Amino acid sequence: MKSVHDIEFKQYGRVLDVDTAEFVATMKAKEAIKEGVVYEPSDADLEALPLFKQMQDEVYGGLEVEFGFCRGYNNKLNAVEYHRNSEINIAVTDMILILGMQQDMNSDFTYETSKMEAFLVPAGTTVELYATTLHYAPCGVSGNGFKDIIILPRDTNTDLDNVPSKNGEEALLFAKNKWLIGHKESGLESDGAFIGLIGENLSV
Repeated sequence: MKSVHDIEFKQYGRVLDVDTAEFVATMKAKEAIKEGVVYEPSDADLEALPLFKQMQDEVYGGLEVEFGFCRGYNNKLNAVEYHRNSEINIAVTDMILILGMQQDMNSDFTYETSKMEAFLVPAGTTVELYATTLHYAPCGVSGNGFKDIIILPRDTNTDLDNVPSKNGEEALLFAKNKWLIGHKESGLESDGAFIGLIGENLSV
């Protein structure tokens, strides 16, 4: 297990020096869930805080963004996704990110899970994942649940307006600005996901 503070993380992203105390407190106050994983692309409570405008102006250069969250219980990779832009993650709890690189995808858009690395993100840490970084829902630490605030350009991960073709990279398009490769054990095939992760469904 590596940490996002280790040099190996630099090819995947960077740690940002951001005061997240107000965000973490707001997220901790939300009702806990007992099982599974819940993702909300946009949350009004988070977007009402001053850091929303700061991140939009300073990190995304004025691009309209959304502040959402992912929380729950997870210990498996199940899939990888990527966007056409960086994703900001604010760890409300300790959590683990399993990461890979888009450059290592095979020409048929499959990907070998043996090429991925796991990184601990300590609670309160803010990380930027570069656009070429393959990632998915965080995993909890020692069987505990996780809470993660996620910042992306507005409308990312929302429903597509058009049905994508099943040809080339477009076959991976699962939601707006979300290209996804699922593992055969994930159950995502029933949702129309492209199944192309080769090897073990990594777990922590």
